[in-house]
Amino acid sequence: ASSRVSFRDMDRTLSPLDRFIDVLDQGLRLSFGPSPAPERETPAAGIPDTELGSTERTLAGCLMRVNHSGEVCAQALYQGQAITAKSTDVREKLQRSAQEENDHLAWTSQRVAELGTHTSYLNLLWYTGSFAVGAIAGLVGDRWSLGFLAETEHQVVEHLSGHLTRLPAEDTRSRVIVERMREDEGRHATVAIEAGAHDLPGPIKCLMRATARLMTTTAHWI
Repeated sequence: ASSRVSFRDMDRTLSPLDRFIDVLDQGLRLSFGPSPAPERETPAAGIPDTELGSTERTLAGCLMRVNHSGEVCAQALYQGQAITAKSTDVREKLQRSAQEENDHLAWTSQRVAELGTHTSYLNLLWYTGSFAVGAIAGLVGDRWSLGFLAETEHQVVEHLSGHLTRLPAEDTRSRVIVERMREDEGRHATVAIEAGAHDLPGPIKCLMRATARLMTTTAHWI
């Protein structure tokens, strides 16, 4: 069975138990299932894999594992927000962005495997927490939910820019993936802002940064 994230149930009435089972199923598939099938081919296609020293390969593997966990979180956030979104238009924007994030998930999963390491063993934890946060953001209101999305993407762009300075210069395959992801994330933020996103209060932004730092630091090693 495909592990592609589906929003098949978002537009029909579900019981609380149905929603719980669907969310749990999605989380298990993302955390432990095979790599999802992307809509777009990996940006690294056709680029030969260069020989990396053991230190460089370990570093690249850790960074790409963090990026993969970030995409698990992104899928959970979008699902939580889509379930509680008030308008169809906002839900559709979330769906489109989630489909692109699904590509990122597949690309990073493939690259992690190529580098000979594993995805985070805590992905189900990241998924569960991010889904809850997304659902709460959606309940507050669509414009605040879009503001949360925009700020998340801004912080992700900064995070990916940081990774580009840390990835080995010889690791061209990882670098082109991260560069394409950064472009997509920046566009997602712009879409959210143009759709009427509220700017979040400073303390909320700081809390988001602290939470993201906890996840990235842990996923780097586990």
